[in-house]
Amino acid sequence: MKHYLNSLYVLLVEPSRSQRRIVLQQFEDLGIQQYDTVDTGEEALVKIDTEQPDLVISALFLDDMTGRDLVLEMRDNPVSVDIPFMLISSETSFRELDPVKQAGASAVLPKPFAADDLKRAINLIMDWENPDAVELDADLRILLVDDSKLARRLITRTLGNMGLTNVTEAEDGRAALPLIQQQAFDLVITDYNMPNMDGQELIWFIRNKSNQPKVPVMMVTTEGDESKLAAVQSQGVAAIIDKPFDAAAVKNLIETVV
Repeated sequence: MKHYLNSLYVLLVEPSRSQRRIVLQQFEDLGIQQYDTVDTGEEALVKIDTEQPDLVISALFLDDMTGRDLVLEMRDNPVSVDIPFMLISSETSFRELDPVKQAGASAVLPKPFAADDLKRAINLIMDWENPDAVELDADLRILLVDDSKLARRLITRTLGNMGLTNVTEAEDGRAALPLIQQQAFDLVITDYNMPNMDGQELIWFIRNKSNQPKVPVMMVTTEGDESKLAAVQSQGVAAIIDKPFDAAAVKNLIETVV
């Protein structure tokens, strides 16, 4: 494990000196030797543009922007669009964390955390960004439904890394309806919270009104309301996965449900 961490170049964005010392000590414990630290989002963006780190780790609240602002800027720049981003925060509220997850964070690591927690999070992110190919037909027909263009791109990239490239996209449940009626799919992957028609309504339509009521459906979502998710499960969803997700877990679930 340390062999890989030795080669990893990490950018830490942390305005607190005391918190920075803690994280850097954990870097040392894990054998991470290549890293830079900056205090602000603007400094991070300059460093990312010039140095292109393998991983960016950031606090939620910076002096000049938030972690969400930083990851949005990264995802809007061709240089950094695919660089993994990890948020570290003691914040627990859905209202604060959901925008960061939706913006394209690869992982959220709650404070306080130990070096082993950081190692596990890095492993999940990097996967090492290359999960094994699924043991299924590579031409598996997948419908991906998410109102976030960024989320669709990240999920499509992860599926592509697994060898699954036959992906049709829809921006919400309503846009997915004609696709479901006109094309046959082996798997539907959908978000929960979407305009026009949400994930629960989409699943109801698939199970009760569509031409393919038995197609497996996986939900990848930031939704934390257990009652809403329980209602979705009762309608026949094969799996519910948190965003940001563990690519290896998604791979295993796809192999199980398809």
